[in-house]
Amino acid sequence: MRTLLDLILPVACGGCGRAGTAWCADCDEALSGPPVRVRPRTDPGVPCWALAPYAGPARSAVLAIKERGRRDLARPLGVALARGLARLRTPGRPLLLVPAPSRSAAARVRGGDPVVCVARMATGWLRDCRTIPLLRLWRGVHDSVGLSPGERRHNLRGRVSVAPGAVARAGWSPKCEVVAVDDVLTTGATAAESVRVLEGAGLPVVAFFVTCVA
Repeated sequence: MRTLLDLILPVACGGCGRAGTAWCADCDEALSGPPVRVRPRTDPGVPCWALAPYAGPARSAVLAIKERGRRDLARPLGVALARGLARLRTPGRPLLLVPAPSRSAAARVRGGDPVVCVARMATGWLRDCRTIPLLRLWRGVHDSVGLSPGERRHNLRGRVSVAPGAVARAGWSPKCEVVAVDDVLTTGATAAESVRVLEGAGLPVVAFFVTCVA
């Protein structure tokens, strides 16, 4: 059956396009190194970490899962995220992953939020870890592509909030480490607003972690 499906819909690596596999060993290796500390132009006030630059397999995979419906890539990207988080987390402390918010219209078009899917996949590979989508965007937020750092900050200012009752459902305790996660870090505007809102809701964030940094 797999061979028949490959003839009809050929499988290609989501990172490099190599035929015959959805995710090849070389692309997996490109996301397996230690996380790199990055410092965006808009400082969110917490350490920011990335698995890779916004280029090569990381960029291709992020675009494929977001824009081309490659939901099968949630697993390798989630595994890569889990490996990176495992290198940084404090041993013995529960980990709470909070995906950065996305526009609901974009999530509907994509059949779900890719950042949430990847974070939940990472949760399955980490002990004592949960993913809780606490953050939401209000109406009026535009696509950030092409916006300057100042325009990105203005676009998000006051338009990110914590869903009603979400903090109580999260089951946070002072023992938890809260890490906000996203797919791409550009100017840091989303990171800064996400951290501000979470900490305003009583959830101290220890880091902002992304797949790749532009």
